[in-house]
Amino acid sequence: MLIAFNKPYGVLCQFTDRSMPPRPTLAGFGLPADVYAAGRLDHDSEGLLLLTDDGDLAHRLTDPRHKQPKTYWVQVEGDPAEDALEALRHGVTLNDGPTRPAEVRRIDAPALWPRDPPVRFRKTVPDAWLEITIGEGRNRQVRRMTAAVGLPTLRLVRVAIGPYRLGELAPGTWHAVETGRSARPGRR
Repeated sequence: MLIAFNKPYGVLCQFTDRSMPPRPTLAGFGLPADVYAAGRLDHDSEGLLLLTDDGDLAHRLTDPRHKQPKTYWVQVEGDPAEDALEALRHGVTLNDGPTRPAEVRRIDAPALWPRDPPVRFRKTVPDAWLEITIGEGRNRQVRRMTAAVGLPTLRLVRVAIGPYRLGELAPGTWHAVETGRSARPGRR
């Protein structure tokens, strides 16, 4: 079984939380029993999270050797200069080493659901949206990459993992997806 879930902002990618007070977890969304996240999204990131009860499938989705690209829509603070975008395209050096090259392009602001809490708006500081696709998955990698080129991330939404797409899935909702080669999984 493979589940596509639109993880809301502020939700942990686990089913329990021992902190006090407890934070929202996947347990609050009526997901099927015995599934677990194939990969992670930080609590302050949103979008596509795949869950499965199949260990082999989880491995194929998350192991860097299988090179499942992950695509994000990223709202950044500032007006990205072409040299910053080129740096991301060639790979930047982070404190844990250089990243692989990323696919990066500017996009118009996507039609997304409102975030709660909303992203801080400042009249004197411009922002922009980027579509970034990476082939690895280090801790907070996209946020660290944009910060390394002087573009702090304001909002991060994962929209695809390999062939699986977020589509029109509303935050906090999920559906089962097909895993066959001919299917266009994750689309509504």
